[in-house]
Amino acid sequence: MNKEILAKAATISRGLSIDAVHACSSGHLGLPLGTAEIGAVLFGHALNYEPDAPKWLNRDRFILSAGHGSMFLYSWLHLAGYELSLEEIKNFRQLHSLTPGHPEFLETPGVEATTGPLGQGVGNGVGYALSGKMAMARFNTPEHTIFDHHVVVLAGDGCLQEGVSAEAAAFAGHNQLDNLIVFYDSNDVTLDAMAERTQSEDTAKRFEAYGFEVVTIDGHDMDAVLSAFETAKANDNGKPKFIVARTEIGRGIPEVAGTAKAHGEGGAKFAEEARKGLGLPEETFYVSDEVKDFFAQRKEALKEAYAAWEKTYEAWQEANPELAAELTAGLARSVPTDLLNTIPEFDPEKADATRGYGGTVIQSVAEAMPLFVTGSADLFGSTKNYIKDAGDFGPDNAKGRNVWYGIREHAMGAICNGMAYDGIFRASGATFLVFADYLRPSIRLAALSKLPVTYILTHDSVGVGEDGPTHQPVETVSGLRVIPGLDVIRPGDAEETAGAFFAAMERTDGPTALILSRQKVPIQDGIPVKERREGVLRGAYVAKKETGDLDAIILATGSELSLAMDAAAELGGGVRVVSVPCMERFDRQSTEYKEGVLPAACTKRVSIEAGVTGLWYKYLGTGGTAVGIDRFGLSAPGGTVMKELGITTESVVAAVKALG
Repeated sequence: MNKEILAKAATISRGLSIDAVHACSSGHLGLPLGTAEIGAVLFGHALNYEPDAPKWLNRDRFILSAGHGSMFLYSWLHLAGYELSLEEIKNFRQLHSLTPGHPEFLETPGVEATTGPLGQGVGNGVGYALSGKMAMARFNTPEHTIFDHHVVVLAGDGCLQEGVSAEAAAFAGHNQLDNLIVFYDSNDVTLDAMAERTQSEDTAKRFEAYGFEVVTIDGHDMDAVLSAFETAKANDNGKPKFIVARTEIGRGIPEVAGTAKAHGEGGAKFAEEARKGLGLPEETFYVSDEVKDFFAQRKEALKEAYAAWEKTYEAWQEANPELAAELTAGLARSVPTDLLNTIPEFDPEKADATRGYGGTVIQSVAEAMPLFVTGSADLFGSTKNYIKDAGDFGPDNAKGRNVWYGIREHAMGAICNGMAYDGIFRASGATFLVFADYLRPSIRLAALSKLPVTYILTHDSVGVGEDGPTHQPVETVSGLRVIPGLDVIRPGDAEETAGAFFAAMERTDGPTALILSRQKVPIQDGIPVKERREGVLRGAYVAKKETGDLDAIILATGSELSLAMDAAAELGGGVRVVSVPCMERFDRQSTEYKEGVLPAACTKRVSIEAGVTGLWYKYLGTGGTAVGIDRFGLSAPGGTVMKELGITTESVVAAVKALG
């Protein structure tokens, strides 16, 4: 390790961060200045990466969990030779730049995850590590090792105070993810005050208790940083690694260093004095020729390592064509074109809950897509998403496709995102719908990052029954529907459930939430199987066409579809029933298709869903009526609760008649 040049690189990195934050009077200086030596060791010597191939399969993954310190990452990506120009550094936090305020996946080469909400990056790192373990077990052979990378996370006190990181760390320790290395930027400071104001636990001992191997170092001592990192990489002992790096926040700006004022842009006003103190010239955004040349040479060395790996990869492909095809398909997010048709049709005489139908459908999905994995938050027996004969993931079986998350919904969401960021496996996770709020931040980030994660959310309404209002979601489906980029699918019977799972797999540019019932629903065998399955793909379709002049339209979703069908039968031939399993998919259809399903001329419309009513009015207009539940539920048998709260055929009939 060339400590002399790396020390200069650390100074250059500090200067870039100071100048970028000063230029826009916005941002966070504390971490980039306090961890510059860590960045120098990692990007200047220790990490395996290839700037011109940022998605190299065997690169070390670096995740900045403390995303507010984004200039740390941007400065090192620029110096390392990624496609991130100095002009982009100058445009920090400006419109359409590649250097947004917090790192964003798909926006900036070298950014592995969208981080910002604190702690998410720790969970994403665990997901990356889980994916790495699965990939090693599934694709490495005795003759060829194509996966042996590590996942490196840089986190601070904010990340470790958030509960999601605790959940994720417990999972990582229990599952012995020893390919995970977490650097803890321990500087005794949070945004508002010194950290002692809000924390007093021994974080190192906490992570030891999770099952991590823990070491404490001086984060400004590059020898210590390198030694800790190399030891962590070499020690495959079944323990993830936690490196407590004691640092000085805002180092390089004496006026704020070591204080809470250093966290944000408070030190930027001292930019000129700081630049002088660091020995930098007056020129802003300065990078010395010496540092440029060093990283140019390092880039060439990294290219050689990458080329050597490529030869191994090519030999592996030739020797293992089936595995190679499987990996290629996974990376391409490809879905068998005949998957929808290979899911067996259901016996119309055997009514079940849509969660039960889902438990059958998922077996076909898993068989057709060998890189599809699933997990549950201690609820496999209830969510019904366990893949039969696929094994459980664990330290002794990294090929297992069923992941036991424990009662850790938030971590499950962040870990699924990490797997999706890695892009090899198709991740899904399950819990009760009412607990979606525990993983909502992760769902939101999946939508923002266009990750094809599938959420299997069961026990979808007051039909849950006796568990009462704490477990009866009334607002949750609508709450998910308002997340941009998330498809929310609530199927009404077995064949719609088949269509819903296929829709989730077919969609590769964003997440899908499958909303499934606990209570049994009848199979709508009066509607052809093909229409029900493909109707889900379009979001809404005519489930029952009027037999006379169109007088009224009933819209329904999920378990309430059967109530709408019964109401239409009672009301007569002028009533159409439209099944709306997915508002988002329907809204993306052509104007012609939407008009064909919901003709504008028919304004007499009623919707029914066992949940809050507000969103339905975009289809009902001002003259329609929404039958729903704009209050919390009750503790009683599910059918009793539905009747008490007016989710009945009679309510629909009355609503239609009331419209005249």
